[in-house]
Amino acid sequence: MSNNQKVRPPAVAGMFYPEKKIALDQEVAKVLEESREIDLQGEIIGMVVPHAGYMFSGGVAARAYRQIFKSKIDIVVVIAPSHCEYFTEISIYNGYGYSTPLGTLPVDKDLAQELAEQSPQIVLSEKGHRFEEHALEVQLPFLQKVFDNFRFVPIVMGEHSHDNIQSLADGLAQVLKDKKALIVASSDLSHFYDDEKANSLDKVVVNDIENFDEEKLFQDIQNGECEMCGGGPAVATMKASKLLGANKSQVLLYRNSGDITGDRSEVVGYLSAIFLKQ
Repeated sequence: MSNNQKVRPPAVAGMFYPEKKIALDQEVAKVLEESREIDLQGEIIGMVVPHAGYMFSGGVAARAYRQIFKSKIDIVVVIAPSHCEYFTEISIYNGYGYSTPLGTLPVDKDLAQELAEQSPQIVLSEKGHRFEEHALEVQLPFLQKVFDNFRFVPIVMGEHSHDNIQSLADGLAQVLKDKKALIVASSDLSHFYDDEKANSLDKVVVNDIENFDEEKLFQDIQNGECEMCGGGPAVATMKASKLLGANKSQVLLYRNSGDITGDRSEVVGYLSAIFLKQ
């Protein structure tokens, strides 16, 4: 099968979110309806959302997606970390599209090619898009629900180095300027600490994002002051959002898995945040 026909099938349907179309549509609609709409007074350029199973983090993700419901967005770039394979590059999916139970999202080939031309560190490939990688996939049903039609660029970051982050941010700023675009960073926070330790680590992320200080966030991750499995995507999104005119950051909701399960002994942290041009 040629790359022009290759469709990335859903890998975690039935695990991270419902496998059946009707059930998935109903679940996403429910968490969006339960999320509070905020008067933000600005244009959302980027966001950070979690990527755990919908039972655990769906409500946190929905808080951000609710704010862009039916917004006039033409292009969505989703940036995720790789959990399943190691590689050094920034990988844009080189196939036709991504499939979920809600349908297939075609990749914007022209924009993907234009972005890949911005840096040798950005490549068109299957790396990071194979196996049971979930971090990018779980964002797609939300996007399919909140937008009627949009162009799509799926990116998985290998190494979260400062060079990769800067190259991706600069490239996105170049190809998205003067376009109605949204950048989505997929990231969870700390993993498997008790509630007290998790809150302490995750508060560093919350503060850095609230202060719109992506350099401090990068350094805090590097120094072990906090944890983000999608730290590279988050920092790149903050940088690119600033370059595209965002001048305000807002954390919308923070929770951890203990808030859902009641088990506070080993939790995972989740956050939703947006970057606004006011």
